[in-house]
Amino acid sequence: MSRLVVVSNRVALPKEARAGGLASAMQAALAEHGGLWFGWSGRTVADGERGVHREHAERVDYALIDLTRADHDEYYLGFANRTLWPLLHFRPSLLDYRRSDFAGYLRVNRLFATELARLLQPGDRIWIHDYHLIPLAAELRRLGVAARIGFFLHVPLPPPAMLTMLPHHEHLFAKLAACDLVGLQGTGDRNALLDYFRSEMRAAVDADGRVRMPGGRCFRALAFPIGIDTAKVAGQARRAARSTATQRLVTSLEGRRLAIGVDRLDYSKGLPQRFEAFALFLSRNPEWRSRLSFLQIAPPSREEVPEYRELRSRLERLAGATNGRYAEPDWVPIRYVNRSFNQATLAGFYRIADIGLVTPLRDGMNLVAKEFVASQPPEDPGVLILSSFAGAAEELRQAIIINPIDADDIAESLVAALTMPLAERRERWQAMFDYLGRHDIAAWRNAFLAALEDA
Repeated sequence: MSRLVVVSNRVALPKEARAGGLASAMQAALAEHGGLWFGWSGRTVADGERGVHREHAERVDYALIDLTRADHDEYYLGFANRTLWPLLHFRPSLLDYRRSDFAGYLRVNRLFATELARLLQPGDRIWIHDYHLIPLAAELRRLGVAARIGFFLHVPLPPPAMLTMLPHHEHLFAKLAACDLVGLQGTGDRNALLDYFRSEMRAAVDADGRVRMPGGRCFRALAFPIGIDTAKVAGQARRAARSTATQRLVTSLEGRRLAIGVDRLDYSKGLPQRFEAFALFLSRNPEWRSRLSFLQIAPPSREEVPEYRELRSRLERLAGATNGRYAEPDWVPIRYVNRSFNQATLAGFYRIADIGLVTPLRDGMNLVAKEFVASQPPEDPGVLILSSFAGAAEELRQAIIINPIDADDIAESLVAALTMPLAERRERWQAMFDYLGRHDIAAWRNAFLAALEDA
């Protein structure tokens, strides 16, 4: 069996004990037949001091490359996160483009390709991950790498009319044609990519996702909705329900209902709209005041970027205003927490919550929605309120699907969730849980690798 080579911006080393399902899925795939995981070390070094560090554990080799400060600022902070991230999340008004950042992004992808090519073996299959590395396959082909190459985009993909707003877009997205297989989260994302290649690259596109470029190069684009380790999350939740952290939360609620949201602090998550909708719910439904608490966990991210600092300040103002207006001496409506928790602790919090609020303005998938469902107690499950703009909405159709821009919709859905009969909650939850069991992270991984073999 050929070796699998995974390439991503960051590498999850076993000793770091990252709890993410994707990291576990990649390590399982690599360990199955032996493999290599290549990516940035997370370190920035002075010019001339950059190196590649090697580690090995459980049949998996890890190769980590350092970046210079200029690499990091242009490739990562600049083009990846201030240009591509807002564009791909349908927020072109926040797009900050600089030619120097684009040049740095291409330079780092060439660096990745050069160092990775030295480590490749005959028969390797290469699986590249996410928007940081869109040009990588083309750079590997330029170096003569003939291996099968797959690419998976974890974030959404907007339609061609929006993609073409990126200066020199044709010099970036066309490079995906160097792959044999391009995977996307949902059918909408896949169709957007096919439409782009049809309209902008003048490619021939078949109904089965096969794309033939004018120069003869062919690749295939398919949807592979990413899953979670459903059984593992469910087991974590059962155990965590008895943990100290979960029991402290239960005690603090004093018998009140709980709605929970867990999101990285990002403008794509719709957090201001969520806070405003909760305030609207309280204003219209005074009978629920002091009976429902809303816990929003939002670890900060990318604090070097001004838009993220502004978002944090706005949320603090909104939470403060709502709490100042509606709080009682023994009850605070919004519990707003700016720190992260490990996956097991979150599973316990999900299990005791009556409502999961997942209302992003745009999300490739949103695994929190799936983790909330997997964590629920079968005998008395909570209700998931889910944005129609999350990829998970294509799969979790038994959730209450809302438009996150419509505060009335969210407020009305909170009432519907709080008053939903137990039999209906069980029926909705069972259908979603069964689906997640069939379409878990292992099924996603195996489906992608099988399609890559057939490419």
